[in-house]
Amino acid sequence: MTNTVTLTRPDDWHLHLRDGDMLKAVLPETARHFARAIIMPNLVPPVVTKADAETYRERIRAALPAGMSFEPLMTLYLTEDTDPDDVARAAADGVVHAVKLYPAGATTNSASGVRDFDKVRAVLERMAEIGLPLCTHGEVTDPDVDIFDREAVFIDRVLDPMRRATPGLRVVMEHITTSGAVAYVRDAASPDLGATITTHHLVINRNHILVGGIKPHYYCLPVAKREDHRKALVEAATSGEAAFFLGTDSAPHTDALKENACGCAGCFTATNTMSILAHVFETEGALDHLDAFAAQNGAAFYRLPVNSDTITLSKGSTVDYPTRIETADGPVTVFDPGFDLTWHVAP
Repeated sequence: MTNTVTLTRPDDWHLHLRDGDMLKAVLPETARHFARAIIMPNLVPPVVTKADAETYRERIRAALPAGMSFEPLMTLYLTEDTDPDDVARAAADGVVHAVKLYPAGATTNSASGVRDFDKVRAVLERMAEIGLPLCTHGEVTDPDVDIFDREAVFIDRVLDPMRRATPGLRVVMEHITTSGAVAYVRDAASPDLGATITTHHLVINRNHILVGGIKPHYYCLPVAKREDHRKALVEAATSGEAAFFLGTDSAPHTDALKENACGCAGCFTATNTMSILAHVFETEGALDHLDAFAAQNGAAFYRLPVNSDTITLSKGSTVDYPTRIETADGPVTVFDPGFDLTWHVAP
């Protein structure tokens, strides 16, 4: 029985930090354990240009508490007006590490997303030329498509045709939720295709949201699917395969915005992700693959060096994580995995 595991300091390849007071409150929750993170650009207004990314990066750096080290890896929000030359300059200058595709209306603050994919073809072709990854929110928003089928339809109608039309385009399928998405990544067997898996999708299925009353703090997009899909995600994450890596999609919303008649989508997992992952990987007998999932595979896909420092996880008494994070905007509930967390994290 392993009671102590030392890992390369992990990275989060999909993170929402928001802005202003919320940014100041939640950033330390990530920086405590993670060295770097791919920062989502869906602010209001969104981060659409190199200049936008530079100023947002400075706000993040300014919000980092003294004594903490953390590198924000910026992204641009893809719109139908995105300038390919601006994207290329931002990448060449090391300002951005990816561009984010939101189908219009797919999730929080996605109204500026793409409706006509022909209008972004020039951007995608330039990205393929320079090797800049496209991070996809993999859901269609057609009203005739059931919400539980949106990922599968996105793969068939959007992602696969887009990849075929743009050879060399490097794509991250973010927060995959289905066995079909796992199979698509494996069948492609391409160094140009990777997938992130969230902490919460390894733990919850759709019953957690709906059985015994609606649980707003388990509501996320893409919505959690059936138990067999959750098991497929766990198998992929714990496999050690290079195409799968951690992207928490940790998404803070105040309790007031979660617990209302139209609750916001998102689970806030920054605080306790590493303890949850250790539990999941231990349960699967795969602690030896946790370093690959949390620290190695994502860095390799993004062509970045692996972090030089480490963290240590030790199993012991129940970890006393806070139930909520207090912010100037209101409390943010920390994701509850539904089981005791006994893996403690030390830098």
